[in-house]
Amino acid sequence: MSRNALGVDVGGSSVKAGVVAVDTGQLLGEMIAAPTPDPSTPDRLAATIAGLAQRLPEGRGCVGVAFPSVVRNGVIRTAANIDHSWLGANGAAVVGRALGRPVVFLNDADAAGMAEMRYGAGKDVTGSAIMLTFGTGIGSALFVAGKLFANTELGHLELHGMEAEKYASARVRTALHLDFPAWIERVNVYLERINALFWPDVIILGGAVSERYAEFSGLLRCEAELRPAHFAGQAGVIGAAMASEAP
Repeated sequence: MSRNALGVDVGGSSVKAGVVAVDTGQLLGEMIAAPTPDPSTPDRLAATIAGLAQRLPEGRGCVGVAFPSVVRNGVIRTAANIDHSWLGANGAAVVGRALGRPVVFLNDADAAGMAEMRYGAGKDVTGSAIMLTFGTGIGSALFVAGKLFANTELGHLELHGMEAEKYASARVRTALHLDFPAWIERVNVYLERINALFWPDVIILGGAVSERYAEFSGLLRCEAELRPAHFAGQAGVIGAAMASEAP
């Protein structure tokens, strides 16, 4: 019998949550969301997560939280797209107190990558794969022979004198009103840098924009095989729920 778990994906603009059958990766029912509070301080964000959890009582036990940060042993180490008051905080403890339940924190792109590698676009990859999520920033997850190298921050590579995510993220596309040809030219520059540094066998492109992959896939150029994320914007929630499994 599959165990159901609550997964939460914290983004720069919204916090998403859903109940997942962790043995199959299936999202049970609809994913729900709430705006990311501004400022997204620990207390305010924990309250937002608690409010979402109350609306999904069927997701019992430990809760997985995918977070836009380097996370080591539950502690937040970077804050590029979240309030800086999180730096040094034990995210698992902060949210755990608000929920009254055990919580597991992990990097958001790592969570999305875990979902894709186990149940989605990367499940048949035996070599090297990189998951890239395009949203408020650019998240990354690196896998070799199915094993995760946690907390890579490839969205912060330098491109044209700035961080790559400030050049080619989905938020940049929206802010600059770029059509797909103009945005994909930027993405291709970024993919060229990723390939030159890592030479992965497969690159999985994720984030909500991947739901429109068919509209821009013909514009993409890369040495690696490119695949759209199977779970698109749901991958972080599914991977977070998977991470809540007992070791």
